[in-house]
Amino acid sequence: MNTQLKVAIAGLGTVGAGTYRVLQEHGELLTERCGHSLVVSAVSARDRKRDRGINLQNVPWFDDPVQMAAEAEVDVVVELIGGADGVAKEICDTAIQHGRHVVTANKAMLAHHGIPLARMAEERGVVLAYEAAVAGGIPIIKALREGLAGNHLKRVYGILNGTSNFILTEMRRSGREFEAVLEEAQKLGYAEADPSFDVDGVDTAHKLAILAAVAFGCEIDFDGVYTEGIRHVSALDIGYAEELGYRIKLLGTVRPTEDGLEQRVHPCMVPLSAPIAYVEGVDNAIVADGDFVESAMFEGRGAGAGPTASAIVADLVDIARGTRLPTFSVPARHLARILSAPMDRHWGAYYLRLMLVDRPGVIADVAAILRDEKVSMESMLQRQRSPGSTVPVVITTHETSESAMRHALERIDRLDTVVESPRMIRIETLGGRT
Repeated sequence: MNTQLKVAIAGLGTVGAGTYRVLQEHGELLTERCGHSLVVSAVSARDRKRDRGINLQNVPWFDDPVQMAAEAEVDVVVELIGGADGVAKEICDTAIQHGRHVVTANKAMLAHHGIPLARMAEERGVVLAYEAAVAGGIPIIKALREGLAGNHLKRVYGILNGTSNFILTEMRRSGREFEAVLEEAQKLGYAEADPSFDVDGVDTAHKLAILAAVAFGCEIDFDGVYTEGIRHVSALDIGYAEELGYRIKLLGTVRPTEDGLEQRVHPCMVPLSAPIAYVEGVDNAIVADGDFVESAMFEGRGAGAGPTASAIVADLVDIARGTRLPTFSVPARHLARILSAPMDRHWGAYYLRLMLVDRPGVIADVAAILRDEKVSMESMLQRQRSPGSTVPVVITTHETSESAMRHALERIDRLDTVVESPRMIRIETLGGRT
């Protein structure tokens, strides 16, 4: 006997309208797949008159989305308003308190409030689902929580922001600088008018904090994520990266260490032997390294109406099927509290670009500082000579500690032959192609 799963949608922007469209266009297919009709029984948005390309004529409309979460005759509330606090969180709180399941694409809210929301949902016996919050259409939450459940994960890393990946890709392809490509991304709709969350790494950090909880069964610690964006990456650095056998990607990486859980977001030199180096444009990719699976990579569109709506509907299908799993990998009350590893304890190799006055003894001064800080050089590139003028010098190092590298950079920056602050990008050791 076919029954209905009644759905309320809070927020009818591109993703909300896309979700409604999927439910309408694939209604019969979804019913076949889950044995229930998925019916939109209430909606809420700010502007009733806006043309969204969907027919809402017979759907009850609520001007107040919180009231809808409390009073609408629905089983699930889909929250697509966004924002870490405010009305989005109030919608979720209210829906859970009234015994309704919640599906959300709100990574900021989950990064800041995911644990208390999960505890409340599990206590009330309802689902808090969020596949769309991380990497859009890529089913990475399901993969980590279910498909890879038989593994102790050693590391999870990935490209989690399509805007930044597009900018770095176009900088490499065109040779243009950051600001010019950012402007193009804004014109194409890939970047917001205020792109800070994307290009400064905050969006990636939100998603990484959620992935850490799922992958390692720990409480979310957004404040413990070291976060650095891509504004300082230049076309010169991208060109040198190619010459050295790397591509620059903004990666989010989480792994357990002896010092705690290392969670970091920053530009990385990714070796060309690693498949993730070839993930281009607005695409996302996540790699999970496990003890039995070894390495599994998931790639696809990380944002946009279609991919995000696809993930939301997948969560609705799971709810309709009666799938009931812990919000993260284990029940919220059993999530571990793992200290975040200090970034200055990070151990790895580094790329340095120095703009130096070309005169005798300059390289010797730099080498002496690196020696004193116990930083060992692996290679050095100086492609031009111009005595008395400024020239770029690129150095790569063997593995060393972040603290040693930073102390060395501070001392190098004080040399009177250094004409701009040194540029440093971390080099990642990743799995290669087989």
